[in-house]
Amino acid sequence: MRIGVIGTGRIGTFHARTLSRHRDVGSLILTDADPLRAQELANQLGETAAPGVDEIFKWGVDAVVITTATSAHAELIGRAARSGLPVFCEKPIALDLTGTLNAIAEVETAGTVLHMGFQRRFDTGYAGARDAVRAGRLGRLHTIRAVTSDQAPPEAAYLPLSGGLYRDTLIHDFDVLRWLTGHEVVDVYATGSDAGPAVFREAGDIDTAAAVLTLDDGTLATATATRLNGAGYDVRMELAGELDQIVVGLDDRTPIASTEPTGPPAASKPWTGFLERFGPAYEAELHAFVEVVRGERANPCDGREALQALRVAEACDLSRREHRPVRLSEIPGWIEPVMG
Repeated sequence: MRIGVIGTGRIGTFHARTLSRHRDVGSLILTDADPLRAQELANQLGETAAPGVDEIFKWGVDAVVITTATSAHAELIGRAARSGLPVFCEKPIALDLTGTLNAIAEVETAGTVLHMGFQRRFDTGYAGARDAVRAGRLGRLHTIRAVTSDQAPPEAAYLPLSGGLYRDTLIHDFDVLRWLTGHEVVDVYATGSDAGPAVFREAGDIDTAAAVLTLDDGTLATATATRLNGAGYDVRMELAGELDQIVVGLDDRTPIASTEPTGPPAASKPWTGFLERFGPAYEAELHAFVEVVRGERANPCDGREALQALRVAEACDLSRREHRPVRLSEIPGWIEPVMG
């Protein structure tokens, strides 16, 4: 199998290294907006660099992995679909609903595969929580608390291109909330703060956000995020039911300290970033994509799954801007949930 990797930045490099080691991947073709960066990575891995995206499609590949800037995702997804190629794409499909819906339509018209990169679905902790919820171990689930906190902000140039904190960061919480519970979000109330560094205000973004979400079965969820968590990279989800309570992301590297005399000590080596925390999950999702391409498993996260997470992010952004609750039915792409 020959795979084209478009984009060799931080996550693209990680994915290229993972695929280069995969026993079912014979070779890679790498390309990037910075050709020198792609060539250097190709030299390190013993793979081939292409001068541009056109060569990826001209030279012939069996699948494409897209890790470019988000603004290029939808166009590249469409091009791969028209070429009959399965695609793995980092989230999101696009920063707006129109671009997302158009790209999904192209994939569905072509009958190809679009596997979206929501790596938390492949994390051992989240998978264990899903199993516990689906097996009824917690009883009726009544409360979920999700936390995503970056240790330090991204580069200033990235912020105006990111889509904002809800679409760039909390979208992972929205996706895994749906995946884990099997239920849809029906309404949200969200707020945010730009009281931190001026770079966020200059980008029209916020540095901290909070949202209250109601699921179609009545479960209440909160989701918070910040770019400014100096203690470390903190991603957790607490799930409380009538019978039991569990937490994802609590271990000896969680950057949190207890004030109780007998509480656990602060982590001696806290998590610092997403690649470190979710490295095994990122590898697992690429292994899954190879299996999808080989016809060995169904697509675990298609474009419509990504659309639903984006719709929640859109609703939160609208709620923050207009200072009101927002029903998901107000956001294009609404699918009536099945009550259960």
